[in-house]
Amino acid sequence: MLLARGRGGGFAAFGGYVLVVGFLLTQTANKRRRHDLKNIIRLAFMVLGIVGVLGVLTQQYVGVFFSLGIVGFAVTFALQQPLFSLIGWLYIMIKRPYGVGDRVAIEGSKGDVVEVDFLVTTLWEINGELVSSHQPSGRVITLPNSVVLSSHVHNYSYQEFPHVWNELSVQVAYETDLEFARALMIEEATDYLGEEMQRAITLYRERLAKTPVELEVRDGPSVNVAQGESWIDLRLRYLVHPREGQRVRNDLYERILERMNEHPDRVGFPVSRSR
Repeated sequence: MLLARGRGGGFAAFGGYVLVVGFLLTQTANKRRRHDLKNIIRLAFMVLGIVGVLGVLTQQYVGVFFSLGIVGFAVTFALQQPLFSLIGWLYIMIKRPYGVGDRVAIEGSKGDVVEVDFLVTTLWEINGELVSSHQPSGRVITLPNSVVLSSHVHNYSYQEFPHVWNELSVQVAYETDLEFARALMIEEATDYLGEEMQRAITLYRERLAKTPVELEVRDGPSVNVAQGESWIDLRLRYLVHPREGQRVRNDLYERILERMNEHPDRVGFPVSRSR
């Protein structure tokens, strides 16, 4: 009889979980929120289901809570790492250092977040040992959630500002007309990036206005000049979504080199092979 009651309580909890998840997830369009909401509901129903089943079996709910408290105190010493990971998950849910879909770097691992479970965070690796650019390597990285409590978390696509500053370096000879070369690079970047970068700059300024940080943010791409060993380094600076960084860099580099090659009398390239 008690076994049947316990089984019935378990089925009831599972049925309630399915109904609640199905209803709430259909009301939430954001993929990240659906993922987080599903995990929170699952944890809540797991706890309620365990308490409910044990309460039905023993018919003493107060005793069940007391027993679970004693058992939990003892288990804490044996399962410290999983407990810290669970606390890390709660921290992630509350403080939002990252979420599903973000590109992050944590403890030397870099990738796109595809899953944030109660105990672990799963990344699709970017860079790593197999590739040299900001491209997926094909490997999956699993990190305990506890790392967020003691490590730096670099979020490259934070939800409120999903852009990063990138630089593209072009090496030219000392004889180059620097003003002409700089203007050419800015023109090509402005034409290529267009309104997308303008929107990103506006959003960036809005974010900065909410902080005590004061930075000069230019209206478009800019070029910084640095001295190399036997050349001049022209570094184009622009805003881009982190997942588009490599593609944008490739396209801009090809466009800029093509334009520079049209003006050999004004733009020269270093001939030393040491570079």
